[in-house]
Amino acid sequence: MGDDGLSASDTQDGVCLGIDMGGTGSRWVLIDAEGAVLARGAAHGATGHLFRPEAKQDFIAVIAAIAAVARDSAQPRAVHIGATGLGEDYHETARDIVSQAFGLSVDSVSVGDDMDLAFRSVFAPGAGHLISVGTGSVGMHIGQDGEVVRVGGRGILIDDGGSGAWIALRALDGLYRILDEKGGCGDATILARQLFDAIGGDSWNDVRAYIYGADRGTIGSLARVVGAAAEAGDRLAQTIIAEAAGELARLGLALIKRAGERPVGFVGGLLDITPSFRSAIGASLSGHEVVFPQIDAALGAARIAQTLRR
Repeated sequence: MGDDGLSASDTQDGVCLGIDMGGTGSRWVLIDAEGAVLARGAAHGATGHLFRPEAKQDFIAVIAAIAAVARDSAQPRAVHIGATGLGEDYHETARDIVSQAFGLSVDSVSVGDDMDLAFRSVFAPGAGHLISVGTGSVGMHIGQDGEVVRVGGRGILIDDGGSGAWIALRALDGLYRILDEKGGCGDATILARQLFDAIGGDSWNDVRAYIYGADRGTIGSLARVVGAAAEAGDRLAQTIIAEAAGELARLGLALIKRAGERPVGFVGGLLDITPSFRSAIGASLSGHEVVFPQIDAALGAARIAQTLRR
């Protein structure tokens, strides 16, 4: 045991780090050569949208923050990161950022998007379909031959149906339509009060500044408010949550149509937005096998990092 409290094995080649980076939060796990967890933690969210300068800076900042904390436990010899929205065109850029932050060669770093990481944490290739539900929404099937089928996941400006951002924006759209037509909130009083409280004001200037000045994760966080309003009996909020379940089921049906009948798995923090949300998704996929697996994507990423050292 050294003066810093780390055993010799903690600083040898077997130590690997996995990072699961999402829009609203990131998680990391550090493991030893035998796969035992040495440390784990969380950091701010970021995306792999490295084509946007501000998103690239966020990505760099989150990686630096994780490196500063994780290296207090042990210096990883390999790192894998699954980052939401990280396209293949920016894999090299992401590898460079991670390798510099951890003082590693690029050969000791692998990168991918969070969906590929989640799928491989749940299903063997060819064994199922996976829908990830968070700030955004996307579905994936990886075949036995490695062929990838993706559905959805085109961002909040186009779709991401059923996602946190979609729910939040649908709620605001529905609320303002009522305000336009009735001059008041009508039956959506509960939703209006809770949304405006979360935003910090009820004027259009307040809402405009919040939404148009926010990142996708901040917008998506308002979905929790919609879920709470639905539980409190707000009919507009209940309708939106029901529609969200249908949108997510649509992604599963699209994968079944394109890649064949397989179990459809749903993962992501948004699944507990209301107690009945999972059952609503299942009802929308009646006749198909639906599962809600619990995964540790950051641990899965660390295990992928181990393969870089073999």
